[in-house]
Amino acid sequence: MTRIFAAVFAATLLAGPAAAANFSGRPLTPAGAERIITRDIVWNCGPDACQGATEDSRPAVLCKGLAKRVGALDSFIANGRAFAAADLAKCNTAAKKTDAPKLAEQR
Repeated sequence: MTRIFAAVFAATLLAGPAAAANFSGRPLTPAGAERIITRDIVWNCGPDACQGATEDSRPAVLCKGLAKRVGALDSFIANGRAFAAADLAKCNTAAKKTDAPKLAEQR
């Protein structure tokens, strides 16, 4: 009995950490930086999308963090699954505002 317990315990110790989930977000306008660090993830941004991996946060939190830094997102993918339109709309509520009113329109 002790051997079985010891074997199970050893197997538990040898088990590797959980694999990090992969995320990708495509901003409506290109990101202004190649590397963006948000709360729980480092995003590597190219001309079309920003990508990153982490196991430390929920997809909705990561989406909002990215939108806050780069603006509204056209799409967001978590582990190969695209956000539904309603989830993406909720994410984009955190997007930075890029439509500053023009001086001529304020008069």
